[in-house]
Parts: sequence; C-alpha cells; structure tokens
Amino acid sequence: MQNGTKTMDKAAPKIITEPKVYVVGRQGVDRGEIDRFLGDYGMSWETDTEIGGEQIVEAGGRLCYVSYGKGRKTNAEYVNNIIESKHGSVLEHAVWNFIIAGVSRSFTHELVRHRAGWAYSQLSQRYVDESEANYVEPEIIASDPGLHALWKQTIEASHEAYMRLTEALTARLAEKGYAGTHRRKMAREAARSVLPNATETMIFVTANARALRHFIELRGSEGAEAEIRRVALQFLRIMQAEAPNLFADYEIVTLPDGREIATTPNEKV
Repeated sequence: MQNGTKTMDKAAPKIITEPKVYVVGRQGVDRGEIDRFLGDYGMSWETDTEIGGEQIVEAGGRLCYVSYGKGRKTNAEYVNNIIESKHGSVLEHAVWNFIIAGVSRSFTHELVRHRAGWAYSQLSQRYVDESEANYVEPEIIASDPGLHALWKQTIEASHEAYMRLTEALTARLAEKGYAGTHRRKMAREAARSVLPNATETMIFVTANARALRHFIELRGSEGAEAEIRRVALQFLRIMQAEAPNLFADYEIVTLPDGREIATTPNEKV
C-alpha cells in the first residue's frame, strides 16, 4: 500500500481482557524549604513517613491549625483524623501520575467524567494508525463461547472496515493533492467512525489523593460498570501500597457472585 498507509495483511487484532495501571510519577518534598518556613516562624516538625504525598498532606493540615510539633505524633494518626473528620481538601495536595492501558474507549468515556482533581492526555485516533489496534473484551462475553464468537466476528469486521476505509481515503486524498501528516490525519479521523467502543486506548492521568478516593469509592462500588470497577480496584491496591496512610480505611470485599468491590466507613471525604 502506498501513500503512507500500512498494508492490509495484518495479523488478527489482539484481544485484551485485563486493564493495566502504571504509576509513573509521585511527589517529592523539599524538606529544606519546609524547615526554612518553620524556622522563620519559630517552629519545628518531624514526621515518621518518608512518602512524599503523606508528608505533604500532614504539612498542609498542620498549617491550618499551626500545629507543627503538637498533638498527634505519627503521620498515620494525623491522616486518619483528617479522613475521619472529612477534612478532604487537605488530601488535594498529594498528587500521583499514572498511565492506564489495556482499556477500552468505553472506559475512558466514563473516566473523563471525573473532572476536579484530574488531568488527562489520551491516545489520539486522528494521529495513531489503528490498523494495529487491540480490542478489550468484556469478561461477561469472554466467558461464553457463543457470545465470544459473535463479539470476535463483529470486532474483526469493524477492524477490516477501518483498514479498507483508511486505504481508500488515503488514495482519494492523495489524488486531491493532500500530503503527509495532514492526509493521514484526515483519512484516519474519518475511518475511525467505524471503530467500536471496545477499541483499546491508552491514557496518561494525573490525580490527587482526594480525587482518587472519590473515584475508588464511586467506581469501585457494586453498581459501577464492570471494566471501570476493575480499574478502580487496581488503583486501590496500588494506592494502599503507595500511600497506605491515605487509603488504609478501604477494604476490598468479595460479593457472593465473585465480584470484588471497594468499601470504606469514611465516605465522601
């Protein structure tokens, strides 16, 4: 195939059944600047956690009451009191960065509804050639051979239609004098209209601890959509390792039907 598109003799699209979440960034603390501030105001403060996000939350909370060096001694005690008191705004100071992959466009349609405390950068179907796209199969379909066969047939038909449209559109646009990136973008943005919601996407996200708690609480619940619930539980497991003092009150519970959900006694912090 000429004019910048790829040939249509591609391998069958890969089927994905498990999302992946990667922690790619976390906060550090400039302790020198914190100590300079404390010294300027005749205060001192030590904390027992080395986790940046947990230190930041404690530092922010203690400033509200000028309680550096006073009251609760451990970070876990301090953060637990913040959470139980629903002083949620303090948790907004702690921030992490993630890459989420192996998820569908259906998933990101729901994820980006979370606005406050989140930032997003998502794979662009206008610029990325989806002739090598993967597809995310819902577990309820994958577990039934007949439904799986129907789903796979539909996915493969859509995938082939995308490649044929991209090829034909690229040729037509070349005839009209369009070239390079502009031509490829125009062909792909039109051809993507036949791609299903199951098409795999990747998204880079940044979120603060309060936003993550809200996401886990809402999307990790029994009534949440299946794919986003699985991602929410991945986030919970990751964050309980990343910042246990900020997420220790959550528990993963297995329902009678085998589904896992997230629960906490401290809702809407």
